[in-house]
Amino acid sequence: MYALKQEPDNYTNNTQTQPALIDPALIRAAAQIYHTYCEVHPEITGNASGVAINRSNHRGKVIFISHPALLPEECFVPLNQIESYMY
Repeated sequence: MYALKQEPDNYTNNTQTQPALIDPALIRAAAQIYHTYCEVHPEITGNASGVAINRSNHRGKVIFISHPALLPEECFVPLNQIESYMY
């Protein structure tokens, strides 16, 4: 059997250019969590990077780092997706 050897230049990495598809219900829940956080803590602005949210029960936490460590049942909703649903 003959295998064709391909050079690394033939491959493209689309993981950084394509945003992850997130369930709209999760984005709405993350927006509610972020909105509540902003109401409770008005003195803290511009530091959050998104919300880590549980896929099954929609409980989450506001996250302040760009690449958080998540539990297996959690996903990360970036702030730019949250803000698009808030307004």
